[in-house]
Amino acid sequence: MATGLLRRGVSIARVSSTTPFTSRLVPARFHASEAEAQKVEPKASSGSNLKTFQIYRWNPDNPSKPQLQDYQIDLKECGPMVLDALIKIKNEIDPSLTFRRSCREGICGSCAMNIDGCNGLACLTKIPSGTSSTITPLPHMFVIKDLVVDMTNFYNQYKSIEPWLKRKNPPPAPGKEILQSKKDRAKLDGMYECILCACCSTSCPSYWWNPESYLGPAALLHANRWISDSRDEYTNERLEAINDEFKLYRCHTILNCARACPKGLNPGKQIMHIKQLQLSGGA
Repeated sequence: MATGLLRRGVSIARVSSTTPFTSRLVPARFHASEAEAQKVEPKASSGSNLKTFQIYRWNPDNPSKPQLQDYQIDLKECGPMVLDALIKIKNEIDPSLTFRRSCREGICGSCAMNIDGCNGLACLTKIPSGTSSTITPLPHMFVIKDLVVDMTNFYNQYKSIEPWLKRKNPPPAPGKEILQSKKDRAKLDGMYECILCACCSTSCPSYWWNPESYLGPAALLHANRWISDSRDEYTNERLEAINDEFKLYRCHTILNCARACPKGLNPGKQIMHIKQLQLSGGA
């Protein structure tokens, strides 16, 4: 599949939703006719509250420079969240607009994107005040189409830390769960809540410049989740697997990850715990 890479400083043209694409999308994909298009275009009224959304567009079927497409909607006829606006645009103005979504409750992490320069979930982000907002894909990720990015590398990094319980000895009672004290269970708070939306990793400059070698905040947070689990018996092996100049130590404690996390987690804190364990020789 053809992909485009979103980088800082990329020149992005801006076009209006009222004019057809000339180098990006086939105009017929918007509406069957101009008459039909006029039916769904928002019309200003005395009681309207119009806002313009400038949305990143790129289509692999017509590869060229990405563009910012302007869409104007009446906020009085829209829900309060950015995802509400995107759904309204897709349903009523431009069905070709492509983005991920699912739960609408901040649980699945599907609708992660960059909203006015900050990573976040569209379903949890209120429509910003002002007359216009810019929505782009997660930074420094390969773009599949519009706001949809390729998460393959991100998920492979998550897989590499082996995010499952590993035991050297069978459970004391066959067929029974492995018990854990409340104190040990509390050590996992601030880690198990991660929804793998990639807001943290794609906000990290170290991850931008070392995406193939640095595991990133999300994967390392999950690594510490299993390192800290009292039921897991591969703590030292897990520490050794990530004791690498790039996998772990590309973290420079910038803490963009903590600011970007929609669940209020602090991956930088968990990475620091891993580094402390490395220095002390393991658990």
